Amino acid sequence: MTSAEMVKTSYREAMRAAIREAMERDERVFLMGEDVGRYGGCFAVSLGLLEEFGPERIRDTPLSESAFVGAGIGAAMAGMRPIVEIMTVNFSLLALDQIMNNAATLLHMSGGQCNVPLVIRMTTGAGRQVAAQHSHSLEGWYTHIPGIKVLAPATLADARGMLWTALQDPDPVLIFEHGSLYNMQGTLPADAGAVDIRSAAVRRPGSDVSLITYGGTLGTTLAAADALATDGIDAEVIDLRSLRPLDDKTITDSVAKTHRAVIVDEGWRTGSLAAEVSARIMEQAFWDLDAPVERVCGAEVPMPYPRHLEQAALPQADAITAAARQAVG
Repeated sequence: MTSAEMVKTSYREAMRAAIREAMERDERVFLMGEDVGRYGGCFAVSLGLLEEFGPERIRDTPLSESAFVGAGIGAAMAGMRPIVEIMTVNFSLLALDQIMNNAATLLHMSGGQCNVPLVIRMTTGAGRQVAAQHSHSLEGWYTHIPGIKVLAPATLADARGMLWTALQDPDPVLIFEHGSLYNMQGTLPADAGAVDIRSAAVRRPGSDVSLITYGGTLGTTLAAADALATDGIDAEVIDLRSLRPLDDKTITDSVAKTHRAVIVDEGWRTGSLAAEVSARIMEQAFWDLDAPVERVCGAEVPMPYPRHLEQAALPQADAITAAARQAVG
């Protein structure tokens, strides 16, 4: 196949292809987590990989996040390249001590002698009617922790390409996959491969207002930009992609051009990633602003189960367009 050839795929299939390629390229790579083997993964990302690679490399674990994340840390320290799958982000709280006190700190506490090249994948976000305990967007919490990198692939190309780059990193990398994206369909080059994991991306150029977002809200934000265009407002859409470290330059370059910013974040507003991005704009691009930074975030409530209430609690395109109009004045 040539690079010009395109293949139809989904976000789920792109993730599976990324895992398969990593395991083919490096015998140290293995996948472990709850139901990743015989069941094929809670979201079917690893479906069929057990039959391809066997139980030594596709390892079903006990229902103990602290135990299997700890095992992944140990395997990484011993020279392996583990991919640890945590079913949904709320379950990562059961392994928070392992992630924060071990994975993120061992390089520092060993005086630079001990790297932890671990990748942890987990599903995040709401919109699937799985109620208050399984609908969190906690990636902003993890961006608070030094010693780790935090990624949020929002496109097929990033779902396909971020994993291999993350596996090459000597430090722990957390990949947050929004549950609403797994069925997303599209096309990729047949030879699609590794992508950069440090830079934000301009998904839609514009000149009047910067709409800054990531992950599951990228599609909603792009829809809002299209709606704004009908009113003559030219919105630029920034996909953060990397949440830690943040790509300050792409953010501030956009604000320097548009002079207005709206940050869209599915997480709760208080202490949010949106608050951090807003603070950095104020610190680095204050004199470029012609209006206060606006934020559109998830409602500060436990996520409701009924679909109409769940949708009301999430950032929607009309709220984004209203914030953009407020910024533009």
